[in-house]
Formats: sequence, C-alpha cells, structure tokens
Amino acid sequence: MLPYRNQEKLTMKKLILLTSLVACVAGVKADESAFQASLTPDIAVHPKTTQINGLALSIWGENPQHALALGFVNGSTGSDSKGFTWSFIANYTDTYTGVAWGLVNISHQKFVGWQDGVVNYSEGYFMGFQEGWINVSQEFHGLQFGLVNYAEKLRGVQIGFVNVARNNPWFKEFPDKLATGFPIVNWSF
Repeated sequence: MLPYRNQEKLTMKKLILLTSLVACVAGVKADESAFQASLTPDIAVHPKTTQINGLALSIWGENPQHALALGFVNGSTGSDSKGFTWSFIANYTDTYTGVAWGLVNISHQKFVGWQDGVVNYSEGYFMGFQEGWINVSQEFHGLQFGLVNYAEKLRGVQIGFVNVARNNPWFKEFPDKLATGFPIVNWSF
C-alpha cells in the first residue's frame, strides 16, 4: 500500500488529468467543426459549406478549411482556406494558403505556398514553390522545379529539363527565331 502522501499526489494527478480531458472535450463541443470525416462531399459529418477548423479525414472531402486535410481526394472551397492538405490522388482548391501534397494539385484562383506532386496546375495567381514532374501556372511568382515547367507570366525562376515562360522579355525581338524556353534554367523578373 502507498503511503498517504503518495496516494494524495496520485489522486491529484488523476484529478488534473480528468480536468484537462473534460476541458478538451468541452473545447471540441464548443467548435463542432474541429473534425470532418467524409466519404464524399455530400456524405460527411458536416455539410460541404461548413468551414473545418482542425482535422479533415476523407475519401473525398470538400470544405472551406483552416485544417490538416488527409485523404484520397481533398477539395478546399472558398476564398480563405489555409493549412496542409495531403492526398493519395488529388488536391483541388479555389484559394489556398499553405502546403498541398498529392499526385495532382490544382488551384483555380490563388495559391500561396508549396505544391508538391507529379502534376501541379494553377489557373490563376501562384506565389511560392511548385515541385513536380509537370508544373503549369497562369501567373507564377517564385520557383518552379520539375521536368517540365510552364508559366504564361513568370516572375521568378524555373529549373528543369524544359522551361517555358511566355512573357520572357528576351524573346520579344525574335519571336520567329527563338522559342520562349530554355533547358535547365529559365527566369523572368
């Protein structure tokens, strides 16, 4: 049997642990959007219009988020999503700030951060780092690193086997004689 003093300490530790656990559960209850689990955007714990502020686990999920999203296909809608999204297949976003890792990463309007995948595609504004086999961007600011890099408007550096920047000013005088790309490295500032 433990001496009285040690029993008191053990009881106090149990009480502190129980109080902490209750506080955590109460915190999750106060913010019911701290966790999302979904099979599809319409078969999920929360509707696809609910912003997730915590953890999203999905086969196919699609919510605005400030979260860590893990799944096979992660969609992030809305204009204020941020966090880290990692998928086995694809990530797609409207506007996102953070990190997107997947086989395919697609951003429609604006992406600020890091995309890492086999194919990275940005229809709108991209600022940051794209790393993959094929990187494509409409308006790119930063570093593209891959086998094939393409940007309509580049403000930065491309490193790869094929690098194309449609706005590279070096080629304005000789559009019929030279291509708008360089092997190994290309840049435009």
